[in-house]
Amino acid sequence: MLQMMEPVIPAFSKFKKLVISVKIIDKSDMRFSLRHLQIFAATARHETISAAAEELGMSQSAASAALIELERRYDRPLFDRAGKRLKINETGRSLLPAARDLLDRAEEIDALLAGRLGPASFRLGATQTIGSHVAPLLMETYVQRHPGRPLTLEINNTAAIAGKIADFSLDLALVEGEYAHPDLLMTQWLGDELVLICNPSHPLASRSPCPVDALLAERWVVREKGSGTRQTLDRAMHPYWSEWQIGMELQQIEAIIEMVAVSSLVGCVSHLAARQSLEQGRIVQLQVPEIDLRRPFFILSHREKYITPGIRAFLEICKTTPSLDPRA
Repeated sequence: MLQMMEPVIPAFSKFKKLVISVKIIDKSDMRFSLRHLQIFAATARHETISAAAEELGMSQSAASAALIELERRYDRPLFDRAGKRLKINETGRSLLPAARDLLDRAEEIDALLAGRLGPASFRLGATQTIGSHVAPLLMETYVQRHPGRPLTLEINNTAAIAGKIADFSLDLALVEGEYAHPDLLMTQWLGDELVLICNPSHPLASRSPCPVDALLAERWVVREKGSGTRQTLDRAMHPYWSEWQIGMELQQIEAIIEMVAVSSLVGCVSHLAARQSLEQGRIVQLQVPEIDLRRPFFILSHREKYITPGIRAFLEICKTTPSLDPRA
């Protein structure tokens, strides 16, 4: 007697169904690649395609074509174009935090798969005093603990560094001044103190303590607005604002020290920056108890920035740095 048997389904039929289902998923896949995001982020940082292409080691035409392709796929321009300059627009600014976060995580995944998971390099920013007198030791400690993971350091004033943290051009920063921005986090870090300085032959050099009235009769050389040093000095001199005489503004700390050493101007810089010239006798410190020039340093980061293992390891080094305030 014949028995009804279930039809035999060849193995390749099931495989065929699997292939079809994969194709369906592929059709609904994302319309961008990590390379698209790398080009977008680099262009946002440099504001030119040529500089972005150079950073990524590709031709300018290829980078330009990829960026245009990304914008066309979503029918959304990410930059306003003015000649060769590309200024990130509102859509681009909204995308940038997520793009940077995804790229950082992708680098971490790549490191894991390549067997080199752990702290890696990142972009550090610092203001002048910290960049010249504090950051080098921190960076050397980091490199000793994590060989083959070099850091890049950009030095500028507080306002400029904060702007680069805000647009993700820098990953982390160490700054001397406060900066109000809704997207930024400022964590108080070390203590520092500014010192008032003058030429050893200056009439005030032999007066200790130096009377405030005598100090106000002199012309000063100071840092530019936007710097942390100037912010602290402006706050300290606020009670004497109408009598304070600023004769010169300079952007470089070394230039201020040199100007004081060769002129009759009074200056104000961090004790860290002035220490060597004070020891050499090229300048002298003025003791003015009425003027409090102590200040904190800050660690500056973006609220939406992904904290990579490298950044986390560097922050641990920062935590162990002793206070720099000579009164502490």
